[in-house]
Amino acid sequence: MKKVILITGASSGMGKSAAHFLHAQGHKVYGAARRTNEMQDLAEKGMGILSLDLMDDESILNCVSEILSKEGRIDVVINNAGYGSYGSVEDVSIEEAKRQFEVNIFGLARLTQLVLPSMRDKKTGRFVNISSMGGKIYTPMGAWYHATKHALEGWSDCLRLELKPFGIDVVIVEPGGIKTEWGPIAADNLRKTSSKGAYALFANSIADNMQKLYKGNTLTDVDVLGKTIAKAATVNNPKTRYAKGYGAKPAMWVRKWFGDRVFDKVIMSQLK
Repeated sequence: MKKVILITGASSGMGKSAAHFLHAQGHKVYGAARRTNEMQDLAEKGMGILSLDLMDDESILNCVSEILSKEGRIDVVINNAGYGSYGSVEDVSIEEAKRQFEVNIFGLARLTQLVLPSMRDKKTGRFVNISSMGGKIYTPMGAWYHATKHALEGWSDCLRLELKPFGIDVVIVEPGGIKTEWGPIAADNLRKTSSKGAYALFANSIADNMQKLYKGNTLTDVDVLGKTIAKAATVNNPKTRYAKGYGAKPAMWVRKWFGDRVFDKVIMSQLK
């Protein structure tokens, strides 16, 4: 059965890649993002494109309402939109910290709330929440970003149990290092926030490492994640989690089985 699928953050990266794969499978795909001009390639292929600002409740409501009015249902929501706010805890303003949570958690949660009634009525549906290996591990200068992804992991687990009686799935995707614009943007945020002052040496070293990594050839191609997300959205019996991409499984394995002290040493050794 072909599904009606909403993908947030579809203007680039994993969201756009997943949109192309799902459309090729014959599903009715709606891409949503602030930068609608960056989704014209989706529109040219016949996909719907919608403006969506996860910090604006009216924008979220309009996005969901438009799809429901046209299609009568939303079968799958891929909560992909988000960004990485980097900087030392001391340097990042609480205003920016709140913005990070608004986009990565609260906007996602609000959209989920608005879609849920129609899914419950039909006793079917699926949410695919794009977390990160950063939801299970941690790195210096990324406290607020990691906090949102750790929160998303726990939030999604609770939601999965709540929705099970209604036949609705909740799936988490945990990308590792992916060749997208996410890394350079996060590195720029880090420099703007902590490149001067008490944390300057540490912050600039981390930013340099991030930019070097994203310019190299070791990161996983974005289409690998696009296929994984498409699979998580459509397979009959999905796993609760899909970890995919450079470093994801090894990093989470070391943290889980060797504990914090060993993981601390591993992370710090990579930053020298």
